[in-house]
Amino acid sequence: VGCVPKKLFVYASHVREDVADAAGFGWSGEPPRFDWPTLLENKNREIARLNGIYDGLLKNAGVEIHWGRAVLIDPHTVEIGDLRFTAEKILVATGSWPVKPDVPGAELAITSNEAFFLDALPKKALIVGGGYIAVEFAGIWHGLDVDVTLAYRGPHILRGFDDDIRFHVAEQMREKGVDIRCLVNVTSIEKADAGLRVTFTDGTQETFDQVMFATGRKPNTADLGLDEIGVELDDNGAIMVGEEGFQSSVPSIWALGDVIDRYQLTPVAIAEAMALVRFWWQGGPLHMDYDNIPTAVFSQPPMGTVGLTEAQARERYGEVDVYMSSFRALKNTLSGNPEKTLMKLIVEKVSDRVVGAHMVGPDAGEIVQGIAIALKAGATKADFDATVGIHPTSAEEFVTMREPINRPEPERAAAE
Repeated sequence: VGCVPKKLFVYASHVREDVADAAGFGWSGEPPRFDWPTLLENKNREIARLNGIYDGLLKNAGVEIHWGRAVLIDPHTVEIGDLRFTAEKILVATGSWPVKPDVPGAELAITSNEAFFLDALPKKALIVGGGYIAVEFAGIWHGLDVDVTLAYRGPHILRGFDDDIRFHVAEQMREKGVDIRCLVNVTSIEKADAGLRVTFTDGTQETFDQVMFATGRKPNTADLGLDEIGVELDDNGAIMVGEEGFQSSVPSIWALGDVIDRYQLTPVAIAEAMALVRFWWQGGPLHMDYDNIPTAVFSQPPMGTVGLTEAQARERYGEVDVYMSSFRALKNTLSGNPEKTLMKLIVEKVSDRVVGAHMVGPDAGEIVQGIAIALKAGATKADFDATVGIHPTSAEEFVTMREPINRPEPERAAAE
């Protein structure tokens, strides 16, 4: 119910646009028909295959696996059903879970968890939220021919990302036909003859076949016995751990991943785990480097980002140079697709070091993964300029942006 099945759904939902693009390249004929049960079955089979691989890796490494609900009895004891296990150290890595807001009728709505197993796709759907999960599912459902409305209580979607990037994503999504409504929230949901009648904060009502809340995730710490043994939790239920490490207020209890609520990203949890492995068994320092963590949002079009936003860079360094380019990708010149790619570099003026790189467009995640290595290595804008581009690609734009836009600090950079 996470990264891999989501990405498979993204691939499936983009086929319709690919087929439409094909006409500009001379392809014609009956468009293919989409069958949701086939996608669901194939996705489930792939997830089962991956789970089988992980299960095999663990068993081959000598790991003893027990399926069941684990509860901490004391700082060194875990109970699973009728079994009890004692250990010098216990690691909690139970992840996070979607949460619904406390509004009347919320039980009628689904979360992203259930969206992976729907018996049938809705014809008209409302997604509530403005984060990456809401944006990704809006693209998925729209691509699968669902009439999608996205409602977000804030003024702009994708809070926390660079403002030019989030504005561009919203603009492109609207161009494709997703109805994005900002500064609006849901006050109630009730059953109606034609589906689910939703009342919004502006007093309007509308009926949808499906409502999905993508309004945040909460660390999975409830009823694990953590409170009872004195493990300190924050207001969100996240396990409080030391700044440099992953040890809780109870010395024998450690935690990492979504359950400590630093970065809710699978690769970050893996990196945290490896840092702990090195500390426990290889004698290395207990340190996790959170600088320049790249990430992608598999929106449509997708976005990739690494480093600081423009607002963050201005706050940290004062003077920065901003390089930005917006263009139609080569493929779209024949396809007729109006979608535009946006690329942006943020450079600390004094050192010439590139401190932020952001992209919206095809393969953004693939491209920014490579750019992230450059930022991690401390590359300067001069290093980017000295790099020969691969032509013709969109990625070459990152090494051919020569002139900064030198605009004053945008007012919207402070927008939430």
